[in-house]
Amino acid sequence: MPVLSERDREAVRSKFSRELSGTVKMIVFTQEFECEYCALNRELAEELERLADGRIELHLYDFQKDSDKAAKWNVDKIPATILHGRREYGIRFFGIPSGYEFAALLEDIVDVSKGFSRLSAQTKERLKTISKPVHIKVFVTPTCPYCPRAVRTAHQMALENEAVTADMIEAIEFPHLAQRYEVMAVPKVVINDTVSFEGALPEGHFLEHVLLALEGGVGSFR
Repeated sequence: MPVLSERDREAVRSKFSRELSGTVKMIVFTQEFECEYCALNRELAEELERLADGRIELHLYDFQKDSDKAAKWNVDKIPATILHGRREYGIRFFGIPSGYEFAALLEDIVDVSKGFSRLSAQTKERLKTISKPVHIKVFVTPTCPYCPRAVRTAHQMALENEAVTADMIEAIEFPHLAQRYEVMAVPKVVINDTVSFEGALPEGHFLEHVLLALEGGVGSFR
């Protein structure tokens, strides 16, 4: 049974036909048992592959049986989806990108197919100065209308700079992480486990927090 409605399938097919300009490798880690959302996430990925007319290469891995692959890409929880294009990008989704996050997934696929983001020229130039590892976690829920903007900003930073890894983490699916990082409202962004803020900030302000984390800053910004 299709995950998407016929109307949504036609919209996605049309968008991919118009906007995809290169091949996207979609890597999905799943598991047959003891993973409540894995089957649905896999079915969504398979449907997107069919709608992309050959421009999405889907690679399915079992989290346990293919533990070497999981270790290679530092995948420590499932369901997980990674997007690669001309090179490997640190663009990752943990949990199903459903609800409002589905739009973020589609826009990420388009950007990865092109190999560049829609960030401003100024932000791109400042991102080039980053050489130390940056790990951005964006906690979301499917019903949060502001969350995709934060996810997209983080993922576009990962697209522009190989030092950046950016994760969407669905807070409801990973309650232990939501508790650990004191997620009281979404989106909540955590950078290198030292700097955090809530809300969908403009890209320039978002980048300031990334740079603060690299300087060893500690803080929570609201």
